[in-house]
Amino acid sequence: MRAVVRIDTARAVAVIDRKIYGNFAEHLGRCIYGGIYEPGSPRSDERGFRTDVAEAVRDLGVSILRWPGGNFVSGYHWLDGVGPREERPHRHDLAWHAIETNQFGTNEFIAYCQLIGAEPYLCLNLGTGTIDEAAAWLAYCNCDDSTYYAELRRKHGHREPHRVAYWGLGNELYGDWQIGHKTAEEYARLAEETAKVLRWTDPTIKLVACGAQRVDWDWEVLSRVARHVDYISAHFYFGPRPDEDRITSLLAAPFAAAEYLDILSGLIAGVRREQKIDHPIGIAVDEWNVWYRQRKPPLEEQYDLTDAVCVAAFLNLLRERAAHVTIANLAQLVNVIAPIFTRPDGLFRQTIYWPLYAAARFSGSTVLRSDVECDGFSSPRVLAGSVPYLSGLATLDPDRRVLFLSLVNLHPREAMETRILLREARMADRIRAHVITGDHPDTINSFENPDAIHLVTRNLSALGTEPTWEAPPLSASVLEIPLGG
Repeated sequence: MRAVVRIDTARAVAVIDRKIYGNFAEHLGRCIYGGIYEPGSPRSDERGFRTDVAEAVRDLGVSILRWPGGNFVSGYHWLDGVGPREERPHRHDLAWHAIETNQFGTNEFIAYCQLIGAEPYLCLNLGTGTIDEAAAWLAYCNCDDSTYYAELRRKHGHREPHRVAYWGLGNELYGDWQIGHKTAEEYARLAEETAKVLRWTDPTIKLVACGAQRVDWDWEVLSRVARHVDYISAHFYFGPRPDEDRITSLLAAPFAAAEYLDILSGLIAGVRREQKIDHPIGIAVDEWNVWYRQRKPPLEEQYDLTDAVCVAAFLNLLRERAAHVTIANLAQLVNVIAPIFTRPDGLFRQTIYWPLYAAARFSGSTVLRSDVECDGFSSPRVLAGSVPYLSGLATLDPDRRVLFLSLVNLHPREAMETRILLREARMADRIRAHVITGDHPDTINSFENPDAIHLVTRNLSALGTEPTWEAPPLSASVLEIPLGG
């Protein structure tokens, strides 16, 4: 198959916010206990953090970490997780039907974010929680005065405020699976009042309203809270439909999600115009991943090559929309539908680890105007009716004058001979290709074969004035191209 990618190196579309390379950690299965946090393990430090996991997370470039949920947060009371560990209560976790020991709480989370170099993002309990409880958590984390909760934080050994900037106003309260499920009107009223009190407590914070990926809910919520929030969330989990081809149905799912992101951008623009709102409102895709095999805890999904290509395609689509999508959090970080999988004696990196790694490491800060011309396949999942076989994203590092071209070939059998045309620049030599592919769509990584799918980097000779790159079937490639004068 053949494709043409045209890139205008002089035309910037948007600047990528690095918070798009975020992740999510929930008290579910072995994500926290036995994943991030395992006291007594020879692989853990004196605080109980698994050092091998922390190293893999740092390599992944996680920029912002959302916690503690997820469904878990709608029954979580933050005071259970602070103070001396031996005094912390055990509680029933009604979201995932487990016992929560509360050994990993607010201060452990903040310490972990510092360890991995990530911005903390706390999600508030608007299911069973109250406005007072939310404001108290914010005061505990951020206030530097003589008030009760600031002094309580100091009593717990943290003199300086944590200065948590990002706060989510609940999680998925549109769903009847959620503790404290609400209608759009009920949620919008509570979110508005909570946001007001939080702003009065600390006017510097950024607030994320709970979106539902539904026009009716999102419009109602935005109409009520847009004056008070900085983001609205969207959650996407990708899986094939049972009556369609597994590979093509799965690979069409990110494009359907991207169509809704465009709709949500329009809703935001409409509310801002109608209410004359000056401040920007971004989109936080604060849960997303491939997830369809393991639907009950412990949710330890094993990812294959097709899943990795799906993740790579969505990363391209997110960054194409960098003008509107400024936070994204893969769900989740370790063991639970995650790129990192552990056992007591070690870990391996799942197939989806590598497109996340490549996107965070091999991308410029500026999205360039680019157009891809190629064949596609039909899909009822998308409004457009068809999905291109090749996803392309061009980004520029303006300081180094390096172009990064991310190409994802969705065809399961055929290579894509891709002609690359540049406008307003020419390629220098010393091109590098970073490639993720494999021999079969179902190939997985495991403890026995941890590198069955991984990223391979190789140097290429000069590709000429109109170069061609052959993208392997089911692959994600990033071409790192220095630009000449």
